[in-house]
Formats: sequence, structure tokens, C-alpha cells
Amino acid sequence: MRTHHLPAFEGFGLGLRPVHYEEILGGQVPVDFVEIISENFMVQGGKPLAILERVRAHYPVVMHGVSLSIGSADGLKLDYLQKLKELAARIQPLWVSDHLCWTGVEGFNSHDLLPLPYTDEALDVVCTNVNVVQDYLGRPILLENPSTYLGYSQADYSEPEFLAELCRRAGCYLLLDVNNIYVSGVNQGFDPFHYLSAIPKDYVRQMHLAGHSQGESRLIDTHDQPVPNAVWSVYRAACERFGSVASMIERDDNIPPLNELIDELNIARTVASVARRSEECLV
Repeated sequence: MRTHHLPAFEGFGLGLRPVHYEEILGGQVPVDFVEIISENFMVQGGKPLAILERVRAHYPVVMHGVSLSIGSADGLKLDYLQKLKELAARIQPLWVSDHLCWTGVEGFNSHDLLPLPYTDEALDVVCTNVNVVQDYLGRPILLENPSTYLGYSQADYSEPEFLAELCRRAGCYLLLDVNNIYVSGVNQGFDPFHYLSAIPKDYVRQMHLAGHSQGESRLIDTHDQPVPNAVWSVYRAACERFGSVASMIERDDNIPPLNELIDELNIARTVASVARRSEECLV
């Protein structure tokens, strides 16, 4: 049952990366928000946090983490949650997000986003952890669908069914990574458009767009390439289904000049606009 309501926010943003700090701080970059990697700023002070506070004075900020380990059967790390809460109180983000995954066990950190089995047992664990996080932070969180390369042999739910039930039971929302849907669909043989149709409309608050690379036998979620045409097609379908929710380009390696990312973000604006007009024509 939902206990924290999160209003929708429409806009187009970019990930905040050090190579672009100077330009972002030096002028009015045409973005509606920026997304940070939370762990990079979970400190008491210093230059990164000072820069973030300057950025926050001009742009809304989204906090996106990689170490929450919401699927961990070991439970959550209180010191991590405390630092996360302190940063959120300082920055006042639009929302806080992380990944539907686990990152380690018994004190060992894999430094990777490991996928969960979509079972009733795993769902119980994640729901319990989400409730703890949301109560501690005093706000709802968003969880991102993972990129996957193989499936577990046992599953009680498909991935979108698991996400929908998680949101219904725990009262959280979704950060829908469109590239991850496409990558996982190719790797595991499911239809990304059917996946979208299984996600309830009311749960999606943000979408990620990114590129990927071709591995030896799988697509690899590298975030080091422009958004390809196939992912743009899935994004248009997502816009038609979920409407105008916050969307952003996520680039983590091989980062191009800022103007190239702005050009790519403008493609997202155009695709979303075309999808919105198509949806209006059907009403």
C-alpha cells in the first residue's frame, strides 16, 4: 500500500559528469534537471560537494545510487543510509533512486549490479528492504530495472510482473531504463514492447536512455555509445504508454562534448513530442 506519494515531473536531463562541470556552471545549459551518482557526493565536504551545491542552485537534481543493494538478504547498511539521508537533506533532490539488484553478501562487495531471481522469496526480501529505506529517508524511492544476460532457472514472475508487484506492495516507483529493457530482451529473447505493456502506467517516474555494445554472444550494457535506433523505438513506445515523465541521457564512458549530448537529448524531446501527439490523436 502506497504511503509516500511522488508527484510526476516532466523534463529532459543529463547525468552530471566531471568533464562537463565547467560548462554547466558557466552558463544556462538547456536541461531541465541533472542526475548525480549519489556515492560520489556522500561526503562531509570538499570540492565535489561544493560543486554540487552550486549546480543545485540552478538545476533540479536527481540522486541515483549504485550501492544500496536493495535485494540483499543480509539487510541494509545503516551507515550508508545515514549518508544517503544527509545528502538528500542537503540537496533536496526531486527523488532518490537505485537499482533492483544486490551487490554483495556477508561484507563482500562485488562492485557490480547483480540481478535477482524473480521469486516470491526475493520479492519478500526486497519489499522489506524498500519499506526500511523509505521509512528511514521519509520519502519514496525509485528502482531501476537491471540489464541482464542470463535468467535464473527458477522464477515465479516475469521481470515486469515482479516490478509491478513490488511497487504495489512497497509503495515505491520505477526508473525505467529503456536501454536495459532492449538489452535484456535481446539477450533473453523477450519482446521489449510486450514488456512495456506489462508495466502499470502509474508507477513510472523517470526513464533512462543509453547505448550499449555488442559482445561475443550478448549485448553489453556499457553506456559508452549514443542511443541506437532500436532503443529510440522502444522509447517512443514507452512515451506513448507512460506519457511525459522525466527522461535523461545516461553516458558513463567515452563521454562526448556536452553539445553532442544536448543534441541527443533534443532527439529525446522530439521523440516524446511525436509520441504525445500520436497519443492525443487516439483519444
